[in-house]
Order: sequence, then structure tokens, then C-alpha cells
Amino acid sequence: MGRIQLKQVQKAFGDVEVIPPLDLEINDGEFVVFVGPSGCGKSTLLRLIAGLEDTTSGVIEIDGADATDLPPAKRGLAMVFQSYALYPHMSVRKNIAFPMRMAKMSQEEQDKRIDAAAKALNLTDYLDRRPGQLSGGQRQRVAIGRAIVREPAAFLFDEPLSNLDAALRVGMRMEISELHKKLETTMVYVTHDQVEAMTMADKIVVLQAGVIEQVGSPLELYRTPRNLFVAGFIGSPKMNFIQGEEAAKHGAQTIGIRPEHIDVSMSGGQWQGTVGVAEHLGSDTFIHIHGIPGCDPMTVRADGEVTVSYGDTVSLTPRSDQIHKFDANGLRMS
Repeated sequence: MGRIQLKQVQKAFGDVEVIPPLDLEINDGEFVVFVGPSGCGKSTLLRLIAGLEDTTSGVIEIDGADATDLPPAKRGLAMVFQSYALYPHMSVRKNIAFPMRMAKMSQEEQDKRIDAAAKALNLTDYLDRRPGQLSGGQRQRVAIGRAIVREPAAFLFDEPLSNLDAALRVGMRMEISELHKKLETTMVYVTHDQVEAMTMADKIVVLQAGVIEQVGSPLELYRTPRNLFVAGFIGSPKMNFIQGEEAAKHGAQTIGIRPEHIDVSMSGGQWQGTVGVAEHLGSDTFIHIHGIPGCDPMTVRADGEVTVSYGDTVSLTPRSDQIHKFDANGLRMS
């Protein structure tokens, strides 16, 4: 079991409130991602769940039991940090076994759990190596293996891929997602990378200044963002926002249109603009277009084969059923 409930949980450092009172429910077996910009409180919230920070007020329940005042070791949770924190003088096997040795588990049970974790993480051939003989991705898998053998109620990940290069991040992202499917254990994952959030989560919690802006599935947040902040944070490249006369035509203070929902042509469209930088990525081309009233520049996601050059005049047509409308308070309009 791994159901976690936060009831009016608040955190303050002296007179500074970093997490205003909030409620959140994480269901057993869910993969929940906390996402938001640096300083939004996502790591602090994870540490409150782990017991590494004390709550100022509120209640944290794990599987229906009050865990607010329990020390980290008594909560049945396992945490994986950005830093691997491996013992360099120990083999992979001994690093994974360390928490079990501290718990005085039998050698037979240790071996059984180590073998199972190593198989799940493709580490069987590396058990006798030391961390210095491994790649960054392999070291992170060892850190995850050390968490797996504890058989926790939930795994807590604090930006575990931040130290890896781009290619390794993609690979480890897939491995952690597959591991979740195999283990069917609750996972709570912190990242500032909304692509990680979109590709890994069952449920995303978007935070800003300690406040939960929206909770929902990746597609819910993509299709129906609650406000301008969520609309601009979820999606890559981010949503274009338009104000002024064009927004007023739709009865809104601001309208939003995602780069992939704008058709580009040489003439006959709704808006006219001038091509600035065009980023050719192979499968896609991101075109940055200047001169659109109320939005400068506007980003368009076009087919990778599109042929436009700096200074070209192009015509843009937004797909009418994909226009998002927001009021003067930045809230979504129905």
C-alpha cells in the first residue's frame, strides 16, 4: 500500500511561509510528479512527506495512519536524491545491501532482494563493480536499487536525473517509467522539467510559490489548463499568448494558442508576420515569427520539411477549436 494524504499541510521558516496550507491526495500505485519553476516549493513538499522537514501545521497520512510526527525511518518510504550518495569503496552489491544490513536482515533474504532488484534494473552483470567503474546512469540505477530492496510503501524521487546528460536522461526516464509498471508501487517524483512530467506521470501537480495551481493527468493539463501559469508551463514549446484587439474579438483578456495548432502558409491566413529564427530539428521546425499584434514573437511548430528563411513573410491560421481564452485574472474561461 502507498496512499498518501496531505491535509492542510503548511511549512514556514520563521515568518516566511513557503508552503501555504494545502490538501493533496496521492493514490496507491500512482506515479505523481511535482513540477514547477525553481523555488516553487516542490522539493520542500517532498521532504515534508519524507519526514526530512517538520510540518508547521497540518496532517500527513500514509495508508490512513497519521505519520506527521514519525521520523523518516518509520514512514515506510524510500527516497532517491539528485546525488547518488553511493559508497565508493563498496561494490554495487554491498551498496544495494546497505539498508538491509542496517536492518539486520538475513543474508538469504538480502541475496533474494538484491538479485530481484538487479534484474529489474539491468545491473546483474555489474554487482561486483564499484561505483567509480560505472556510468552516471548506472550509478543512478544502483541508488534506485538500494531503495527497491527496502520494499517501501512509496518511492520519493528528488530530481534524480539532473546530473545526467540529455541522452542518459531520456533513457533513465524510460527505465523509471517501466520500473513503475513492474513494481506497481506509488512513486512521487520532483522535477522542473515539464517534458519529464508529461511523459512519466499518471498525475501532475503544478506548483507556483508553494501553491498548487492545478492537479490532473498530463493531457488534462495540456488540453484544459486552469490558468495562464499552467498554460504557459505545460507544453513545449510553450503556448503563445495574445492580448489586445485579437483577444477582445473572442471576449477574452488573453487568448492562447499552442505552436502545434497554428497552420503556416505563404498567403491567405488570418495573421501576417515575418520569419525570424527557424530551428530545424529534423522531424519538426520551430519558427519564430515577428509582427503579430499582441504577441511578439509567435512560435509555430511546423513540419520538419517546411522551407522558410529569415525575413520571409508568412501567413498564419490558428485552429479555431484550439484557442484557449483567459479572463482579466488569468483564469480559464469556459
